[in-house]
This record gives sequence, structure tokens and C-alpha cells, in this order.
Amino acid sequence: MSFWALGSAASAQNQAAATLETVTVEASADASAEGLSKPFAGGQVARGARAGVLGTQDMMDVPFSATSYTSSLIQDQQAKSVGDVLLNDAGVRQARGFGNFQQTYFVRGFTLYSDDVAYNGLYGLVPRQYMATEFVERVEVFRGANAFLSGAGAGSVSGGGLGGLINVVPKRASHEALNRVTVGGASGGQSYAGADLSRRFGPDNATGVRLNLARRSGGTGVDDEKARTTVASLGLDWRSRRARLSADLGWQEHNMSGTRPAVTPSAALPIPQAPDAATNYAQPWTYSNSRDLFGTVRGEFDFNAQWTGWAAAGMRRGKEDNRLSGLTLSSAAGDATVNRFDNTRENHIQTGELGLRGQFATGAVTHAVVASLNLFDSSERNAWGYNYGTGLSNNIYQPVALTPPPLTGFGGTLGSPRETERIKNTSLAVADTLGFMDDRLRLTLGLRHQTIEVEGFDATTGASSGQYEKSRVTPVAGAVFKLRPDLSLYANYIEGLVKGGTAPATSGGQPVLNAGQVFAPYVSRQKEVGLKYDGGRIGGSVAFFTTDMPSAYVQNNVYGVFGEQRNRGLEFNLFGEPVKGLRVLGGLTLLDATYRSTANQANDGRRVVGVPRSQANLGAEWDVPGVHGLSLNARAIYTGAQYANAANTLRVPAWTRLDLGARYLMEVSGKLVTLNARVDNVADRRYWASVGGYAANGYLVQGAPRTFTLSASVDF
Repeated sequence: MSFWALGSAASAQNQAAATLETVTVEASADASAEGLSKPFAGGQVARGARAGVLGTQDMMDVPFSATSYTSSLIQDQQAKSVGDVLLNDAGVRQARGFGNFQQTYFVRGFTLYSDDVAYNGLYGLVPRQYMATEFVERVEVFRGANAFLSGAGAGSVSGGGLGGLINVVPKRASHEALNRVTVGGASGGQSYAGADLSRRFGPDNATGVRLNLARRSGGTGVDDEKARTTVASLGLDWRSRRARLSADLGWQEHNMSGTRPAVTPSAALPIPQAPDAATNYAQPWTYSNSRDLFGTVRGEFDFNAQWTGWAAAGMRRGKEDNRLSGLTLSSAAGDATVNRFDNTRENHIQTGELGLRGQFATGAVTHAVVASLNLFDSSERNAWGYNYGTGLSNNIYQPVALTPPPLTGFGGTLGSPRETERIKNTSLAVADTLGFMDDRLRLTLGLRHQTIEVEGFDATTGASSGQYEKSRVTPVAGAVFKLRPDLSLYANYIEGLVKGGTAPATSGGQPVLNAGQVFAPYVSRQKEVGLKYDGGRIGGSVAFFTTDMPSAYVQNNVYGVFGEQRNRGLEFNLFGEPVKGLRVLGGLTLLDATYRSTANQANDGRRVVGVPRSQANLGAEWDVPGVHGLSLNARAIYTGAQYANAANTLRVPAWTRLDLGARYLMEVSGKLVTLNARVDNVADRRYWASVGGYAANGYLVQGAPRTFTLSASVDF
């Protein structure tokens, strides 16, 4: 798909009495000379992005597929989290972590965990369970393998990201002062209050400050489910003629109680119909609390007109405390056995990057060269307690509250977790993008040498449970040929490299015999060809790709790399404003994801757990003629049928969901007031929204019920 960039434009409206005219406010969010790419027509996506180590690129000039969603889209849709933003993407589907409430994504049919999401180009810094949008200027989705582009850190924390990556761009002070206060509410008695303030100071407004504060608290559309999120972020930047600096500091506390858990199906029973959309089969004593402090600094210096150097560093300190209770179905009537799993976790992550970028020509051939050194260091502390044979049962259709069962097994001490994993990654990348025929043909060639060091430790004794140090050179080769100024043909070969998996403690409610075993890095190999179109007011793309990767899952209570997975697909995307006042955003992804070379050939040719054959999104926003300031929007999301086990005997039905919204801008006492109303899942459909999200574990996560959201913002 097209490379729609990272950037944002804070939308304000003119104080003209007769009409409300949009004013676009631009800002540089990454301390680069290029700054943020301009929004594409309609303002929902941007027309360029920072393509990893290659720097900021126009969407027509790079041989890769990506999308960048702007702050305008985030605000207009009242998106609460990064996951809400990605509901607009036909190539991405949201899932959950294994046995917890971590936001996890399927990108091109491969899992990407939230702790492998990048923050301003650095990895492992995003809060692991959930990330609120108050930090976010743009959300960039890169589709495909990316080891060369992303370097050390991508996929290092959880081992995801072989099918793509997500980069979150933090907010930065715009050229115009901003004072915005927002209040609102949602289904379940949820309330919201937030403030967004920014200023620029000094000669030529060289120094910028942006502050965001927000609190969301209360129930949800699900019965007796509660959530509370508190966020604060500070963005600073400074620029001179040759130097640019930026810094970001964020803090998030996210607490959930009585959150509806995942349901593990039984191989002997068909997939049950999802309960009523508001039914909650969580136990009232379950909760998940997380706190994260994270930040980055980034600087760039122009040595001359051709050569620029940069440096960046980041850190995260995260803590989690969970008491969880999953269900495993035991009858067609919805009866299920109940388990208990308690967990405490701490993450300490440091990461950094140094780079040099330059341009020159040799005869008629232009060169854009780059070299980059990446460093990543992670320490995880973990402890848990469990009871998988509680003897308790419940029913997903008529749930009841149960007495918490005692913990019968432990890994470490819950109140004082030991270090259980240490990761150190280093990588060095070099690349050259050669331009021929006045840059109508651009050829990118590059290599990255990457070393991954992983050591596991026993949670109780602290003794080493295994370690490895592996190095690999990952190449990239990509070409873009402009058939016409508005039409580009591209192709690429690129690999993915991520930390190998760690055997889970349980699978399907049963202990895994090699729990905690650490596996060598996984390598995926991708080939892709595509077309991109930029018609000014409307843009689109089509891409065909195939990706091979090792396949790991639990078999006979043992977790291992037993085979191979191949994902092939065809992607279509459409975006822009074809006529004044009508904005469209949509796509279609067709996937053929199958297991190959499985153990004993038992599942050869069968479809991968949790990956549908088709996914489609279509969204439209319409400025109502004759009613100044009123816009209506709609979004339809379709996900095809999926399988919940590798044998493909458990089929989960397809689902479709419709969301509607309205926005009204008006002037009150000289102040811009924005009113937003939204209804997600208008028909209150009951459906299983995702299947799995960890290896081949086919647990079911139910979709949210009809949810109303209202908000009012005042700019003063």
C-alpha cells in the first residue's frame, strides 16, 4: 500500500462568522529536516513517512507498503487507543495476548505484540498492555518484513513483527498556539477529561513545548467491566539553521477490573455462538494494572548541504500486576472450567541509534546513502502463581461469581519478581538508493548485520535457564519505477528477524513440559510487487506478497519450531477526497496463510490459526451541504471466517460491524467548539472478534457491544 506518513496537522477553524474554514497547522515531530509529510487530500492519512533507516520518503518513491493515520482522523473518530486507530486498516486485525489483555495485532497474518511497537522510531518503549492516543500525532503501519529498515529492537521484546511494524509518532508543538480542553462520556458511565496545550517561544519560534493531560474512568458497554486510564506527556523541540533537537516524556497508568476474558475452545466441541454482546463472564476479583514511564531524545545536525548525522536514545520503565481467570469450554451449552493465574512483571528497556545520511552523484546516477548503528537492551522481571485445576466451572451465557481459588503453584515470588530474561541486540546497517533516468527508476540496496543475545533465568532461583548469541546479515533490495508521474511500479525482497519464542507455561489449560525454553531467532523472507497511484485528490495501491517463516506451536504439551508458515496475499487500498466534502478510506486484503512442513505432516496445507481469507474496511466522511460545520461518517469492518486450531476442525464464523458518527463545529463567544458523537457496533452484533494472538493458541475474544461515545472540545 502507499507510504502515508507520520505527521499531523492540528485542525483549527477560522473565526469567520459565516463559515468555518479549516486551517492546517504543521509541526515537525521527529527532529528531522524533512519534518512531517503533508497530509494527503482529505487529511485522514499522510502522503509520506520516515521509512526506517531510509528517512522520510514520499509514498511514490519507496518500494514498500505502509499507511500513516493522522491526528485529524484520531480526533474525529474519538479513538481511545492505538488499537482503535487500526480499526481503519484492512491489513490489520486486533487480537489479545495469551492469557492477558495486551493489545496484539495481526499484520499480513503474522502477530505483532504491542511491546514491539516503535515510539518515534525506537522499539520497546510503548506501554506493553495498552497505549492511549493522547500521546499520538500519527500512527504508521508498515506492512511486510522489516529487519533491514527497523534494526535492533524490532521484534526483540516479544518476538512479533515478522509481517509488519507499527510506529507511533509523538505530539509536537505546532506553529500556532493551541489551548484545547475536552470532556466527554461513553457507555457504562465512563467519563473523560483532557487538555492539549502547545506553544512556541524564542527567536523564530525555535523552541516548542506541548503538554497533554487526560483521565478516562468508569464502566464500559460490557456489564460490570471497568477501566481507568491516566496519561501525561510532554514534548519539547528546538531548531536552528543546522541543528534540530526533540525530547518526549510520557507516563501512563492503565487499570482494568472485571474485564471479560478470552475463552479457550475444546477440540471435541464446535465453536459456540458468542453470548449477548454485553454479557460479562469475568470474575469480579480479576484485574490488570499497569504503569509505564517512557521517553526519548533525538537530535540531528547538518554537516553541510549533503551530509546529516543523527542520534537518538530512549528508555521505558514498566510495571504490571494481574489477577486473571480464563475459561476453557467443556460443553456445547457454554459450560466452562475456570482457572486462575496471577502475575507481576517489570520491564527495564534502553535503546539508542546513531546514523549518517548523505547525497551525491556519480555521472547521471544519483545516490542517497545511509549508515546506522542500533543498540537495544532489555531486562524483564517476572513472577507468577497459578491454579489450573480449580474444580470450579462457569457458563459463558449465564455467568456467576465464584470464590477465588487458592494458588497451587508458583514461579518466583509475586511480591518481588526476579529477572527472567535479558536481551541485548546490536546492528549496523548500510544502504544506497540509486536514481536513474532523472530518478524515474530508483534502486535501493542494503545490508544489516544484527546480533541478538538472549538469556533466560529461573524465576525462583535466578539460575540461567539457557542462552544464545546469534548473528545474521539481513539484506534488502527494492526498486520503484515511475510509469507516469501519478503511477509507480515497485518490487522488493526483504527479510524479517526477531527474537525466537519462549515456551509458555500453559496451553489449552495444560502445563507445557518445556515451559521457559528460549528458541533461536526466527527469519522470514518476503517478496512483493505492487502499484501505487497518486491522482491528487484520490490515491490507491495494490500489492501482491508472499512471506515464509518458521512455525512454532505446542504439540503433545511441548512447544517447539515444528514447521513452516507461508502467507500469501493481495492488498487493495483506497484513500483521499474524490470530491470536495467527501472523504473515503478503505481497503481489501485477501490472505492465503497455510502451515507447511508440519510435524508428521499432520497439518500440511491447513490454514493458520486466527487468519481469515479476507478482510475489508470501508469508511466515508461527508460534509453535509448547507449545514456549515456538520460532518457525518460511517465505517464498515468485515473479517472472514477463521480457524481456532491447526487441524482446522474448529471454524469461527465471519463477522461484519458498522460504526456511525457525527461531528459539528460551531463558534461560541469567539471560541471554536467541536461536538462529537459516535456509535460503534450500531447493530449490537454478538461475534468472536479474534482467534488467538500467540503461536497457534486458538483462544476466542468477543467483540465489544454497541458503544456510545460523546465529547465536546473547546479551543481558546
